Amino acid sequence: MPKAKTRLWQNHKGPVLDLVKGFEIIACETCGFKHIVPIPSSSELEEIYRQEYYSKDKPLYLEQHEEDLSWWNCVYAERYALFESYLPPARRRILDVGSGPGYFLLHGLDRGWETIGIEPSSRAAAYSRTLGLMIIEDFFTPQTAERLGTFDAIHMSEVLEHIPGPKGLLEIAGRLLAPGGLICVVVPNDYNPFQDILQKTCGFAPWWIAPPHHINYFDVESIQRLLVAAGFDVLHTQTTFPIDIFLLMGDNYIGNDVLGRQCHARRKTFELALVSAEASDLKRRLYQSFAALGIGREVLVCGRKP
Repeated sequence: MPKAKTRLWQNHKGPVLDLVKGFEIIACETCGFKHIVPIPSSSELEEIYRQEYYSKDKPLYLEQHEEDLSWWNCVYAERYALFESYLPPARRRILDVGSGPGYFLLHGLDRGWETIGIEPSSRAAAYSRTLGLMIIEDFFTPQTAERLGTFDAIHMSEVLEHIPGPKGLLEIAGRLLAPGGLICVVVPNDYNPFQDILQKTCGFAPWWIAPPHHINYFDVESIQRLLVAAGFDVLHTQTTFPIDIFLLMGDNYIGNDVLGRQCHARRKTFELALVSAEASDLKRRLYQSFAALGIGREVLVCGRKP
């Protein structure tokens, strides 16, 4: 196999893994994770996430989130239970960065948490406010962080893959956490073993690469390293259901939204059956085992501020 060419862009350097839509994906030696080059400017990204993301790029996201709400509430219950296992009962103030439609915060509110969300999309922020939530419509920057106060937990689900400087964002979060506070991040688990097999032996293009929206491409190890580099102690790591297993079984949902929803429905049925059987602990241990193998569509890491 020919050696991959090395790309140098600004202070970023690493072998080129793929080329998609004019963007190269490099395994960056500077950052310790994979990302695209060139990296879009802040002004380009601001336009995407303030106005376009939920209207142009994900027009069905809010509607589908409502359809899946019973399943999402099980997901959220497990995350809050994880936080509560590490925090004393008096510590229940949480910030959700990139809060989207707001249902994660609503679930926390119902559990007795004090919740605040920050969300750049005007559409998603407006939707969240109809649920009675406190939402700040803005990007998570040092300037906006100054007026948020101190938190016991900060949640970032599917945020860091969109950010030009993810380590800096985690450091901002760290400054807002009280000592012993928790950070929980969820990111796509990209270039995972199933994707590698599908690309190299089954003829699939790297469908998970989505520039300019997805800038960074983490895996189980690299997202843990990033949290440690940002000053956190890693407490818990697990992945989510390996939805790409359906591709290996012959259900090619790439570009087929109807089939994709059908595969997702089967995943929901599986997970809800475990929850109904009071086997959430089995599910958690299964997904921790998947994480040890690098398998799973997303990876969740919970860390603590020393």
